[in-house]
Amino acid sequence: MVGCAGGNVAKIKFGKRCSVADSKGNFQASYVWFVSKQALDQFDSRINKKNCES
Repeated sequence: MVGCAGGNVAKIKFGKRCSVADSKGNFQASYVWFVSKQALDQFDSRINKKNCES
């Protein structure tokens, strides 16, 4: 799985997580997330389990 994501993957996270919904109510949700090295520091604050509750 990591090979298809390229060499930029710093971490693979498992478990349902969601992004914040936009003004139209659209959001991303997944049980598997490939996190890049650039996004790793901010990932948990932007995409997390709490966002799935709304």
